[in-house]
Amino acid sequence: MRRLPLLAVLVAALTAAAPAPATAATRWPDRADGFASLNALGVDGTTGGAAGQTVTVDNQADLERYATATEPYVIKVKGSIKMEPYGREIEVASDKSIVGDGAGAEIVQGGFFLNQVHNVVIRNLTIRDSYVPGDWDGKSKDYDGVQMDGAHHVWIDHNHFTRTGDGLLDIRKDSDYVTVSWNVFSDHNKAIGVGWTSNVVTKVTMHHNWIRGTFQRNGSIDNTEAAHLYNNYVQDIGMYGTMIRGSGKMVVENSYYRSVPDPIVAKDPGSQVVQRGNVFDGTRGRTDNVGTAFDPSAYYAYTLDPADRVPAIVTHGAGPLGGERPAPRRITVALDGTGDFGSVQAAVGAAPRGAVITVKPGVYREMVRVWPDRRDLTIKGATGRAEDVVITYELPANGQKFYGGTWGPAGSATVGLLGSDITVEDVTLQNTYDESAAPGPAPAVQTAGERIAFKNTRLLGNEGVYQSDGRRAYLRDCYMEGDAGIVRGQGTTVLDRCVIRSLGPGSVTAGGSVLIAGSRLEGDAARSVSLGTSGGVVVRDSWLGAQIKDDPWEGAGRFAEYRNTGPGAAVTADRPQLTDDQARDYTVRAYLGNWTPFHGT
Repeated sequence: MRRLPLLAVLVAALTAAAPAPATAATRWPDRADGFASLNALGVDGTTGGAAGQTVTVDNQADLERYATATEPYVIKVKGSIKMEPYGREIEVASDKSIVGDGAGAEIVQGGFFLNQVHNVVIRNLTIRDSYVPGDWDGKSKDYDGVQMDGAHHVWIDHNHFTRTGDGLLDIRKDSDYVTVSWNVFSDHNKAIGVGWTSNVVTKVTMHHNWIRGTFQRNGSIDNTEAAHLYNNYVQDIGMYGTMIRGSGKMVVENSYYRSVPDPIVAKDPGSQVVQRGNVFDGTRGRTDNVGTAFDPSAYYAYTLDPADRVPAIVTHGAGPLGGERPAPRRITVALDGTGDFGSVQAAVGAAPRGAVITVKPGVYREMVRVWPDRRDLTIKGATGRAEDVVITYELPANGQKFYGGTWGPAGSATVGLLGSDITVEDVTLQNTYDESAAPGPAPAVQTAGERIAFKNTRLLGNEGVYQSDGRRAYLRDCYMEGDAGIVRGQGTTVLDRCVIRSLGPGSVTAGGSVLIAGSRLEGDAARSVSLGTSGGVVVRDSWLGAQIKDDPWEGAGRFAEYRNTGPGAAVTADRPQLTDDQARDYTVRAYLGNWTPFHGT
């Protein structure tokens, strides 16, 4: 069992004593820090059910009985409690502590609702797997891990929230005096939301949380009187990082952002954020600093850990005792509840190195990211028929973010393969964005890692179906369908024995180093498709349809052909050809070097 460091701050309400550093002690504190520690609204700090009896529960009936009781209780949860019906949220009464009893305590397929209550502590639990398969945006069911409406004096501490039905944690409707500390929020679309009211009331502290593998609300904080975020580790984010909205005020201190687009955003004209001492590692986009916000030390004392030490401190200290049992190396994803997970993204987040994720038939409407630190992972369809398993979303690269700017190819791709040694087989990757609304790329997939391999995979969309930004990617026996710039980016891409279908006028390639070998290039619009517009492109030993222009090379790239056939093939002065000797340097093996995908088969 690993030893978990103490919370970074030990603050008694309205005391002047300075707290000890997070690494200085060996046990967790019994009393909240931050805003949850303060005396207000008739509550003397957040103590949960400490004034009442202690009971131990191992089933839903007993958990509900004590959690909803009028008396104070410390409720120890032992083992795993699976909620019925699916998505059930227990309405917790005031003066309760719900605490995992040692390692392995968890709430599965449900969570908690704190409605107009006060003095509640939730600690040392894993709250997981109320995700509604296919509902990536969380629009059909509101199955949050914890939702609070108008609650006050709440302490959420040392939990792991993952794969819930909508938000992992929602702090709503003027909830106040809340502290969120040392939690893990992982592998989901929406992490932490604060707001849902026009009143500027909420005061919330978030510190030493590990937010990873999520896309939105990391957190998204609306109309807060004071939101104090410090020493959090925000890692591998799909869409945006921490956001202040409306007339909210936020201070972000000594936090660490790694691989996060738009790490800190002040969305609206009235939003204020003071950010200082943060580390931005491999990030891009906005790191706003607007207005004066507020002074956290005017409310309570606290001690900051150095920002550069935050990843080590938080990854070793956040979450419940013992963590979660690792997922097996063979993982199944299914929409009907028969798999280990209901979404591909959840499986990717849980997968250990060397895992094989098998996806059962169905349409998985979600965004998927294999993060930069992931290696040696296979995602494959269960039937061997790519059309049976469809991963799809609809976001354009030129689409406007709701807080300004555009998503870009990396942000809009349905599937982003950012790690290395990733294999995708027997699935369809699709971006269904309708380009008639705003023309531009809408990638089905982006690759940014090294040694990315596709086999018997369909890539479908319109412009910019495949965004190749990594060192080496190999597609064999694949089907690719789009129009302008079907293959884009600056990476090295090999298409071997593939079918590439042009839906209309446009180009097959636009940038990068591309080899098309032994493939079939199809299309319907006669003499309307160019082979390339930039980069270095070789098309060899392939069948070219009548859609290929007589003069198929545009721009200032490095282009060549070799031994092509079909009605679109020709040898003319406008079409440079490789000699036999030159052709030996432009083979699949030459492009792949010492990498042998699919073990040479």
